Order: sequence, then C-alpha cells, then structure tokens
Amino acid sequence: MRGRKSVSVFCAPITEGNPLEVESLLYPWSLRDSRSQPVWSGGADAQQVGATRLQPTLCGAHHDVVRTSVMGTQSETQVREELSSLVGDTAIVTGGAMGIGEAIAERLHAAGANIVVADSDPERHQVVAELNDIRSGSATAVATDVSDHESVQAMVDSAMEAFGGIDILVNNAGIYPAMPLLDMDPSLFEKVIAVNLTGLFLCTQRVARKMVAGGRRGRIVNITSIDALHPSMAGLAHYDASKHGAWGLTKSSALELAQYDIRVNAIAPGGVTTPGTGGTDSDALHAFEQLIPLGRMGQASEIAEAALFLASDMSSYVTGSQIVVDGGRLLR
Repeated sequence: MRGRKSVSVFCAPITEGNPLEVESLLYPWSLRDSRSQPVWSGGADAQQVGATRLQPTLCGAHHDVVRTSVMGTQSETQVREELSSLVGDTAIVTGGAMGIGEAIAERLHAAGANIVVADSDPERHQVVAELNDIRSGSATAVATDVSDHESVQAMVDSAMEAFGGIDILVNNAGIYPAMPLLDMDPSLFEKVIAVNLTGLFLCTQRVARKMVAGGRRGRIVNITSIDALHPSMAGLAHYDASKHGAWGLTKSSALELAQYDIRVNAIAPGGVTTPGTGGTDSDALHAFEQLIPLGRMGQASEIAEAALFLASDMSSYVTGSQIVVDGGRLLR
C-alpha cells in the first residue's frame, strides 16, 4: 500500500512578526500542526526555488507537511512527477482495449502503475503485450463482461492473483448505440443500462470490498459523459439515462467510501475521436464539432490526463466531483 507523501520537520519557537526562512519550498504546499491547524500556506504565486520568507500564524514543537509538501532542491517538474507517480499501484481499467480506455491504461502505466485491462474485446491482449514490452510483467488482460456479476468477480480475482491488490479502478466500459426513443426496443434500453450503470455498480462494489479489506487508499474514476449533465444529441435517451445514473452513483459512492479513504470521482468527456466514433455519420460529427467552442474534437489522451489527475496524489482532497473535459461544449 502506498502511503501519503509526507515529511516531518521541527522548528524552533517563533513569535508573530518574526518570519522563518525555509529553503526551497515549492508550491503546492501547506504546513499543519498535530491538531491539523494551519501554520503556513503557500498560494499559487509561491512557485519558486530558493529561500522563501514565510510569516507564521501558529507554531508548535512538531509539524507535518501535508502530502503535497516538498522540501529540498527539487524542481517543480520533479515535484509534479512525484505527486503523479503511481509506482507500486495496481489499476483496473474496464473497456481498456481501445479508445479512451486504452489511452487511460497507457497513461497510468507510464506513471508507474501495474495495469489490468478488463475487456470483452480480444484487442486487450495486444494492449497488454505493448505495455509489457515497455515494462515486463506490469500488465495483464482478463475477459470481462461488466454487466455480469460472476465475470466482474473473476476480474477482481485475476487482479488480486496477478498483483496482490487493487489501488485504482477506472470504470470506462460503456456502449452508446443511437436509437430514437419512439423506435427503441426495451431490450436495447436494458442492455445499455446493464453495461453502463449496473456494470459500474458491480465493479465499484467488488473492487471497493477488496480495497477496504486490504486497507488500501483507493481511487475510483468513473467515465461518465457530458450527457450526464445535458443531452448532447437526439437518439441517446438510454445512454443519457445511464450516464445520469453513473454521476449519481459516483456521488453516493464517494460519500459512503470516504470513511475508508477511498476517493470516487468522475470524468465527463465531450466529443472525443475514438474507434467508436468511426461509424458515426460524418455530417452529424461535423455539426457536433461546430458546437464546440475550441473548434475540434477531443483526443483520448486528453481524457487520460484527467484520469491520471484523479488517480494520483494530485487530487488527494478531491472526492465526489466530476471533471468536464469537453472543449467548452456545455457552454453552448
């Protein structure tokens, strides 16, 4: 289990009006005493290397630098790399064989995590082979139907057997077969709900149980959609219902699991170019693109960067939140 990034320091008694010089404090940082009362805090303008004069408001005999604190001569880049490091962690990525899921698996792997690619698509083996070429024995694949509780349990058991624990879960698996509401067969509605919402519930529940049992500081990232907040186009009533549910489940899960130091957050992508968009009518895609203030579709790698943020210590005080990555689409 990876512990919090913290450092202990001692300071001599000081009084108001006598600033303390601290060498090479890099933002983001703050100092708290044993009663968790703020001592010093640095704002966004405190990004500097060298002697920093701080005006203390409270000082005791012993203080802990909160996990984002770094003391020494590290560069800002080194600090960020430390905060985003996933070395020693194991991450399950559902739907990790292609598109957004594949990009997330690759990004978390690059940050040092072991990866379990859980997907029904045979392409999962190719993704794992490429990851293992980079770092031998760091990735494994498991055939998974997230809508089936036995398959989900087998996924969890496979991850435990391969790496001994689970620290990160990315619930990315999802389907979105467009169909007008008046023409939709109930079986299609049920299938979308089963994969996009029931699957998210099953994976969250089974993985969280292992996290709690192992005393692991877990992170769960749910891939929702801007459709969790507002319909993006007609023909997605089933999909939108599932994504609204996914956002609600994210918040409820975050509330219940916080006591175990498990953070649960979501990412709401807008239009993203993936193999799944290849079958979409080109005129419809062009029309959608015109509604994006940034003037383009997103890339899967841009969603992966948000996933790394939520899976790492960069977001150590974030839970029950949803990051919208849509190029400004919801502004119109």
